[in-house]
Amino acid sequence: MSTISIIGSGTMAAAIAGRVANAGHTVEVVGRDTANAKKLADQLASGAATGTYGAAPAGDIVVLAVPYGSAAAVVADFGEALDGKVIIDITNPVAPDLSGLVTPYGSSGAQETAKGLPAGAHVVKAFNTIFGHALAKGGRLDAFIAADDAEAKARVSTFLESLGLRPLDVGGLHMAQTLEALGLMMIGLAKNGAGSWDIALNVEIG
Repeated sequence: MSTISIIGSGTMAAAIAGRVANAGHTVEVVGRDTANAKKLADQLASGAATGTYGAAPAGDIVVLAVPYGSAAAVVADFGEALDGKVIIDITNPVAPDLSGLVTPYGSSGAQETAKGLPAGAHVVKAFNTIFGHALAKGGRLDAFIAADDAEAKARVSTFLESLGLRPLDVGGLHMAQTLEALGLMMIGLAKNGAGSWDIALNVEIG
């Protein structure tokens, strides 16, 4: 087991942190609001700690669990402190009215975030198609991942498996565009056809 750093203290950060703690990993919660970060760390019964915002995270895997609108600023605040880290981007860059994605044409939130990271950091898209409600309930869920770096992808796959999830590789980081569109579809489904956030998308391999 290892230390996993989570930047953020919102609903998704809490759901992921709970799953990470239950899997036996050590959780480091990092946030601009230190009080909220400490509150989340205190809720975890695994010796979770809080890290210093902007300093090098303790974990080699860092979950970027902040809204997409804040991601670029957060990455800039950490700068070279993220060099050599595997960054899991969970964001869904959707417009407030859910009319579409706010990323430039031909790009994705993950690709835009990657532009601001040190050369030695590697972005893996994951978790954006899983709602916190479903994640917090437990159970084996499908986790779609996209990344360009094979080693980073393999490490995240092993990490996801340790959480009881089934990692499904969809290709390079350019595929984050498709995963983010899928995230938007899932939000639309939750608000309309399903009428619930307690849903999950799973692939039947038969």
